[in-house]
Amino acid sequence: MGAHVLVVEDDEMQAELIRRSLLAEGHTVTVVHDGPAAVDAARRLAPDLVVLDVMLPGPDGFEVCRTLRRDGDLPVLMLTARAAEDDLLRGLDLGADDYMTKPYSPRELMARVRTVLRRGGRSGHGDPPVRAGAVTVDPVRHEVRCDGAPVECTPAEFAILLAMAAEPERVFTRRQLLAHTRGIDRASTERAVDVHIMNLRRKIEDDPRRPARLLTVFGVGYKLSARRA
Repeated sequence: MGAHVLVVEDDEMQAELIRRSLLAEGHTVTVVHDGPAAVDAARRLAPDLVVLDVMLPGPDGFEVCRTLRRDGDLPVLMLTARAAEDDLLRGLDLGADDYMTKPYSPRELMARVRTVLRRGGRSGHGDPPVRAGAVTVDPVRHEVRCDGAPVECTPAEFAILLAMAAEPERVFTRRQLLAHTRGIDRASTERAVDVHIMNLRRKIEDDPRRPARLLTVFGVGYKLSARRA
């Protein structure tokens, strides 16, 4: 059984595209087109995830996200046509779990949906292990293996590695990786992400000083390579 996803999108064609993609993934979907309806539906229906467009009539997506965060910890994936870094940081600062800029592919959107649902433990079913090259992360057994050998990880390290393995080759900023540890490592900062990455390299790299799996993308963040070292 899939999750229940609330889609908040004022563009009816975009909303229908998202709805069909989610249905194909086995989820149930409720669609609304403005901020007040979004808040009302979230409170009445208690969905597992909100896919929230920023550019809405009336209260925009930022205001809706702020309201939802005051109400609780409902996972939020924000969508926007504005690619400015300030907008991205504002959305994450308000508590959004992830942030995508338009245009995006339905396939990428569904990958992000799976990641957010998995992180919140609301996927609606047991998630299969995810793999990136030699690294396998099992969210059900809470196990990590590299080249078949078990790897002991802290909860924050596991959350970061699971997010990266679910989307190999995607570049994550420190802030995005920090968001994946929300509720696990509350005192953490963006610089703490560097420490988690350094510790993970010690555990999954043949030579942590010359990483071949967990790579730095200078000026941006980190990615987990799907190529075998």
